[in-house]
Amino acid sequence: MSALFSIIGGGDVLMTLVLTVSIFSALVLAYMAYQEGGALINRLAAIASRRTNARAVDTGRAHRFGAKAGVSVLRRLADSLKLTRGAEAEKNASLLTQAGWRTREALVVYIGIRLILPCTLTSIAIIVAAPFLDSGFKLAMTGACTAIFATYLPPLVLQRIIAGRQHRFYKALPDALDLLMICAESGQGIDGALTRVAREFRRFMPEMADELQLTALELGFLPNRRDALANLAKRVNIPGVRTLTNTLIQTERYGTPLTQAMRVMGAELREERMMKAEEKAAKLPAIMTIPMIVFILPAMFLVLVGPAVVQVVKAFH
Repeated sequence: MSALFSIIGGGDVLMTLVLTVSIFSALVLAYMAYQEGGALINRLAAIASRRTNARAVDTGRAHRFGAKAGVSVLRRLADSLKLTRGAEAEKNASLLTQAGWRTREALVVYIGIRLILPCTLTSIAIIVAAPFLDSGFKLAMTGACTAIFATYLPPLVLQRIIAGRQHRFYKALPDALDLLMICAESGQGIDGALTRVAREFRRFMPEMADELQLTALELGFLPNRRDALANLAKRVNIPGVRTLTNTLIQTERYGTPLTQAMRVMGAELREERMMKAEEKAAKLPAIMTIPMIVFILPAMFLVLVGPAVVQVVKAFH
């Protein structure tokens, strides 16, 4: 038997068997890792889940804007007029991002509203006012005024929405800084601290939670972490958030202590809010002057001079 084994090359057969078993085992392990989910697959799934949760609010807003068919029609119209490209389109997209609409359809819907609203309101105004106006000039002026009002209405509404959102961020920022400071003192990094603060803010400030969660997500997959922090400053665009992002960028670049920076920033923001409250209180006497003159002083003169006027009138009668 040993002679036969040596004839057919026992060493080569053994090496072949070992190589075959190794390749088969590697294939089985790779298949099992793919089926059960390895570290890379789990990481990608976690990023996709966080992205979905971070943009859940925007997706709902996009569906409230209208059906997909209407959005596609508006997109074709905007593309044919070349309104989705250029500096003006980038400015509008930035404003929509600051208002909380980060979807691709937001710019198209906004452009469509600015195109359709003047035509619609002008037509309605002319139809309604035509029976009551006896002159073509007056009817034309009514239509022109309505068209001008409808043209400037969407930007004014958008600016109002942005101002209200920024005011809510300004009020909630000191509390967010305190939570970030606590997370930093507990040893968490910027990513974990932002995720934790976003989870806590979800109950009473969903907009702040969305922005922080999206920033934590971008910190995880963008090649340059400073870009993720700069994007947060662009989306919110208030001085406190810009200061926060600059501090976090310096912390990332130079390794400065995050806890002390958060504590100083929180104290500065609270002091700024107190100074603004004192400034408003100092303006109250000047603001109350006109109401006092219009409403309080006439009543006071009536009470003081009224009896004397009544006596004078009685004396002459």
